[in-house]
Amino acid sequence: MTSPSIVWFRDDLRLADNPALRAAVERDEPIIALFVLDEESPGIRPLGGAARWWLHYSLASLAERLQEKGATLVLRHGPADRIVRELVAESGAGAVFWNRRYGAAGREIDAGLKATLRDDGLQVASFAGSLLHEPWTVTTGSGTHYSVFTPFWRACLALPAPRAPLPEPRELRGAGRRLRSDPLDDWGLLPTAPDWAGGLRETWEPGEPAARRRLRHFLGEDLRTYDRARDAPAAGATSRLSPRLRWGELSPFTVWHEAIDVDGAGGFLSEIGWREFAWHTLFHFPDLATKNLRREFDAFPWPPLDPARLERWQHGETGVPLVDAGMRELWHTGYMHNRVRMVAASFLVKNLLIDWRLGEEWFWDTLVDADDASNPFNWQWVAGSGADAAPYFRVFNPELQAKKFDGEGQYVGRWAADAPTEPIVDLGETRKAALAAYDVVKRSGAPRS
Repeated sequence: MTSPSIVWFRDDLRLADNPALRAAVERDEPIIALFVLDEESPGIRPLGGAARWWLHYSLASLAERLQEKGATLVLRHGPADRIVRELVAESGAGAVFWNRRYGAAGREIDAGLKATLRDDGLQVASFAGSLLHEPWTVTTGSGTHYSVFTPFWRACLALPAPRAPLPEPRELRGAGRRLRSDPLDDWGLLPTAPDWAGGLRETWEPGEPAARRRLRHFLGEDLRTYDRARDAPAAGATSRLSPRLRWGELSPFTVWHEAIDVDGAGGFLSEIGWREFAWHTLFHFPDLATKNLRREFDAFPWPPLDPARLERWQHGETGVPLVDAGMRELWHTGYMHNRVRMVAASFLVKNLLIDWRLGEEWFWDTLVDADDASNPFNWQWVAGSGADAAPYFRVFNPELQAKKFDGEGQYVGRWAADAPTEPIVDLGETRKAALAAYDVVKRSGAPRS
């Protein structure tokens, strides 16, 4: 009798450098690959529309690659702890392996499941597959977490070098017996009424093979111009690896070791460090998407919401060309250049005086790379309420940003040539209003966290 190993895939949709999969191979029993669409467990944030689109095609790619190796991907929908336990009972599995996740709800589910399965006599192990350094391993001299990026990243670089990536298994020994699996199409991850994903299909090819090709292209062609051109949205100099890392089609260990010896990689790798810092922050502040990290910002006097202004921002109809270009790129492609993300976010928070949480929710729904850490972390950074935040009085002027980084108007011309030309607010007057509101925060005496 065999006792199969279940490999529970989550945000690690790859075969290469997958420690949980490697552990199952080394156990030398049949392998059951499992993905659970968990939209029911308490605290698990439902995916946004663009993320659901990406997940569909990434799962299809993973299933195909597993089948080529000799295994089958089992798809189940429901609360993860119940689904995993049911599959253990159905299959007679003797082991369950997964790569760790770092949000509070996910950690709680995983810890409870690990304890239950071990009590039942199973071998259960989790692994570091998604971050170069796990959040609790990077501490200040006094043993606390970091709240400023530069010393955090300096501490990371002083730690032992990230482990080498694990090779992709040559073959996998499947379970042999057929197990119930949901048809992927039945999950309804793709938009149909209407189908708004045409631009996503034009822009992206999800899946591990495409991720590997993109990494090779970036390191071979684009990295040498990255530092000097990455802030120009029309230059195409950014890596565009963020959705690959978000879904785990690439591991950060693979990216690190393939980039580290390339000339000029330091600036790019510090962006990998920024991603690590976002997860470090979420680990220590699990309410990052809903609560100000700097609690004094709870006193910020947000005016009553003007839904029409929010909608104009969402649809790229503010009359501010760089903002509108970014919002239209986002809607069409599920992506926005990082410099423009900062400008668009600053405009929402500091010119329209709309709560950063509403912007975060829109990006969560429309970005293919939105994750539980980076999305709220970066919104709080722009808003001034987060870790290592941009000072609130730093208001990105979208006109000056356009002159500096899109001087010839290529980016705006591509995405917002037909956008309105009359701004919905006066940039100077709204900047003054934002600074006056911030004075209320400073005078409130609210405690800092």
